[in-house]
Amino acid sequence: MDDTDPTMLDQRERRGQGLPRVLGVVSLALGAGGLLAPRTVARLSGVDDSPVACTVIRAVGARELGHAAGLLGGRRPAGWTWTRVAGDAVDLAVLGRALADRRGERRRRVAVTTAVIGGIAAVDLFAAVRAGQARRARGRVIDMELAVTVNRSPTEAYRFWRDLENLPTFMSHLESVRAEDLRRSHWTARGPAGRRIEWDAEIVDDQPNRSIAWRSLPGTRVPNAGRVRFVPAPGDRGTEVRVRLRYAPPAGALGRAVAKLFGEEPEQQVRDDLRRFKQVVETGEVVRSEGSPDGISLRQQVMQRPAQPLPIAHR
Repeated sequence: MDDTDPTMLDQRERRGQGLPRVLGVVSLALGAGGLLAPRTVARLSGVDDSPVACTVIRAVGARELGHAAGLLGGRRPAGWTWTRVAGDAVDLAVLGRALADRRGERRRRVAVTTAVIGGIAAVDLFAAVRAGQARRARGRVIDMELAVTVNRSPTEAYRFWRDLENLPTFMSHLESVRAEDLRRSHWTARGPAGRRIEWDAEIVDDQPNRSIAWRSLPGTRVPNAGRVRFVPAPGDRGTEVRVRLRYAPPAGALGRAVAKLFGEEPEQQVRDDLRRFKQVVETGEVVRSEGSPDGISLRQQVMQRPAQPLPIAHR
C-alpha cells in the first residue's frame, strides 16, 4: 500500500496530529502578540498596573513561539502539547494571584482572561492525551512488504487474487472470505491460541491486472490495510507479486512476542502464504511432502521429519 492510500491507520494518525497543529497556530498568534504588543495585552488582561507585566508577557510570548515551532515544525507534536499544558498551569497560577490582588474593572478583565486560559488549557490537555494515544497506536502498527515471482502473467495472477474467495486456498490462517459485493467482503481467520477473528473489509483501489488495495472497515478488533501489486518480471519471466501489509494487533508488542513464541510471526506467515500462492497459481494446488510441517510453531517443527520416498511396487 502506498503512503498516499486512504487507510484507516493513516487516518487515525492524522487525526492525532491535526489538533496539535491548530494549537501551534494559536501559539504563534499568542507569541507574536506578547512580543509585539505587550502593553496592549497587559491592558486587555487587567494587569497593566503591574511594573513587571510587560516583562512577564514578553517571556510568555517567547515561550509560545517555542511551542509554535515545535507543534508546526516537528514531526511528533505529542510532546509539545504537554509543554503547552505545563505552560497553561503556570499561567493560571499567575492569573490566580493577579485576580486576588485586583478590584473593579481590572479584576473583571483578569477573570475573563483566566476563563479564556482555562478553556485553552482544557483543549491543550485533550490534544495532549489524544496525540499520545495516536503515538502509541503508531508504535503498535506492524508494516511489512514481501514479494514472490510466479510463472504466470499479471492478468492470471490478478484474476486469481481478485476473486477474494480464493484467498483461503493459500492463506493458511484464513478460514473463509465471503464477497458481499464487488468491493466489500467478510473475512474469518484463526488467531493465536485458536481464537476466531472476523472483520469486514473493502477494496479502496482496484487497477485491473496491476494492483488491488484494501482496508478493514471501522470497528474491527485488528485494523489492517494492504496492497498487492502485479508487476511483469524482467526478461518476461512471469510476474512479481509484491504485497505490503499494515495492521495493528490489539496487544501491541507483547501480543507480537507471544505470537512469535507460538509460531505466529507475521512476516513468516506472509512469506509462507506467498509461497503457497505461487504453488496454487502455477500448479492448481499447494505442493507438500508427507513430512512437511504446517506452520512454524515449536510443536509443528518438532513433528517435522524427512519425507519418505514412495514405496517401490513389487512386480
